[in-house]
Amino acid sequence: RSVAEPYIRRRAIRHIEKGRVVIFGGGTGNPYFTTDTAAALRATEIGADVLIKATKVDGVYDSDPQNNPRARRFDQITYIDAINLRLKVMDTTALTLCMENKLPILVLNLWDETALARALRGEPVGTLVDDDEEPVATTNRQS
Repeated sequence: RSVAEPYIRRRAIRHIEKGRVVIFGGGTGNPYFTTDTAAALRATEIGADVLIKATKVDGVYDSDPQNNPRARRFDQITYIDAINLRLKVMDTTALTLCMENKLPILVLNLWDETALARALRGEPVGTLVDDDEEPVATTNRQS
């Protein structure tokens, strides 16, 4: 018995319809596609409400927080601003795919054991990347 099954779109959707949680891992199996692009592609294929990107930092910053102690974290930012400011949310192909499909991206810290649960409860966590044109708010870096 295997731990996971190969990706088949209609099978993934059927699992979701049955109330099961579907977790995608790995790439597309095609060269030149990053795991970010694979995540964006799969999320759009199944009609996901949001793409959650768990990474080594707790959101999107104006510069690398591991190298700049004065880096500022965005609570929310638009796709266009993330692209124009060249923020390393994810690769441009993945970011554009999310933008074109109006798929919000929630960036949170993989190593924070409470981050995902807080996000699922609707609590503020990480950075939301979407098409909301409200002014972007930033906060100081959180430890």
